[in-house]
Amino acid sequence: MGARGSNLIAILVLIAASSVIVGEALTPQYYWQSCPQVQEIVRNEVRKKINETVVTIPATLRMFFHDAFVTGSDASVIIASPNNDAEKDSSDNLSLAGDGFDTVIRAKKAVEAACPGVVSCADILAMATRDVVALSGGPNYTVELGRYDGMVSQAGLVDGNLPLPSFNLDDLISMFAKHNLDMVDMIALSGAHTVGFSHCTRFTNRLYNYNGQSGQIDPTLDSKYASQLQGACPTNVGPTIAVNMDPFTPITFDNVYYTNLINEFGLFSSDQVLFTDTRSRPTVQQFAANQSAFFDAFVSAMGKLGRLDVKTSANGEIRRDCTKFNQH
Repeated sequence: MGARGSNLIAILVLIAASSVIVGEALTPQYYWQSCPQVQEIVRNEVRKKINETVVTIPATLRMFFHDAFVTGSDASVIIASPNNDAEKDSSDNLSLAGDGFDTVIRAKKAVEAACPGVVSCADILAMATRDVVALSGGPNYTVELGRYDGMVSQAGLVDGNLPLPSFNLDDLISMFAKHNLDMVDMIALSGAHTVGFSHCTRFTNRLYNYNGQSGQIDPTLDSKYASQLQGACPTNVGPTIAVNMDPFTPITFDNVYYTNLINEFGLFSSDQVLFTDTRSRPTVQQFAANQSAFFDAFVSAMGKLGRLDVKTSANGEIRRDCTKFNQH
C-alpha cells in the first residue's frame, strides 16, 4: 500500500477514535435527541420543590459538591444502602439535608416518565444544582451533560476528602488542588455559603473554646456577631440547632458572603481565613466589589467540579432509581 493509502487509513483511524471520545465527552447538547425536554422538566420540578421549602436551594448545591469531591460527579452520594455504609452514611454527610435528595429523586421520576432509561441521576443532579442557583438569584449557566451514574458508594471513601470548617488556607488550597481546582476556584465555590445554614456544633469552638482556651472567642470574628451567635448557640446547644450561613440574605445567591468576610462575619474559620490570609484577600475584595466577577468565577469552577472523574458507559450505568444500583 502506498503512502497516500496509509495516510488515509491513519486519518480514518483518528476520526473513528475522535468519534469515540466525543461520544463519551460531556456536551450541553447530549440529550437534544434522546430527551429534548429534560432541562425544562428538571427546572419545573426544582421550582416546585423550592416553593415548598427554600432549604432545597442550599441542600441541592451542597449535595452536588459533596458528590463530586468523592469518586467524582456520579450521583454516588444519593445511593441508600440497607447496611448504612454508603457515602450518605458517612459522618461528614449525615448533615446533608433530605430536601436535596428529594429534589433529585422527584426530578428523576418526572424525567423517567418522559424519557425512561435515558437520563442519568448524575446529570439530573448537575442540572438541579444549576437551577437552584439560578432560581435564587445566581447565574443561569449552561450545564455539560452525558455523565453516567457511578457503581460504587462507600462511606469509607468520604473520610478526608471534604473540607472542614476548621481548615486554614493551606488546607483548603491542598484539598482543592487534588481536584485540579485552583485558589480562585476554591474562593468562588466557597461563595456557595451565601445561601443555607449550618448546625451550631460545626463552629461553637469559635465562640467558647477558641484554640482550646475556655471562654475565648475567635478574635477574627466580629464581637457583636459573636454575641448574636452565642444567643442562638449556647454552650449546651443540641445537634439539630442551626443558623444561617449569611445573616443578611440567606436565601439569595449573591456576593454578600464576601462582604461578610471583610466585616468579620464569616461563620466558619475556613470562611474567615479567606480574608484574613493576605494570599486570598484580594480575590475576596474583588468578589465583594463585583458580583459579576464572582458569578463568572463560580460558573467556571462549577464546570470543573462537574467534570471530576466523570463515569462513562464503560464504568457506569443509567440508574432507574437514583437511590439504588440497577443490579440491586
